[in-house]
Amino acid sequence: MKEKMVLYFPPTVTEQPFIYYLIKDFNLLVNILKADINPRMEGRLVVEIGGEKADFAAGLDFLQGRGVKAFPLEQEIIWVEERCTQCGACTVICPAGALHLDRVTMQISFSGDKCVVCEHCIKACPSRAMEARF
Repeated sequence: MKEKMVLYFPPTVTEQPFIYYLIKDFNLLVNILKADINPRMEGRLVVEIGGEKADFAAGLDFLQGRGVKAFPLEQEIIWVEERCTQCGACTVICPAGALHLDRVTMQISFSGDKCVVCEHCIKACPSRAMEARF
């Protein structure tokens, strides 16, 4: 099983190595897609977690038992192709490479499975061709 999750860390646990424990103790594969964690402040991680279903459930129980809130990533970014002017502003700002400009055809393509929902493309797009959906 593989799922994108948002993890919220309270200030009291932001310095704990939770990702290490998920990998070592629960045999989970963790890909950190976006991180905003500061010592003694609330933190947030967007991660993709993969592994066996039982290990996944045990890992989430471990996190929640230590005060970390875990939610499935329910937001997604949608590319409205009809509105797109193919300007390329979104491609240079996308940290995950989900938006690509083909230099031969000068056409934009979007790979939703690569998207980390950082929303940079929404702010960069002058024609509002990128939308966040919950």
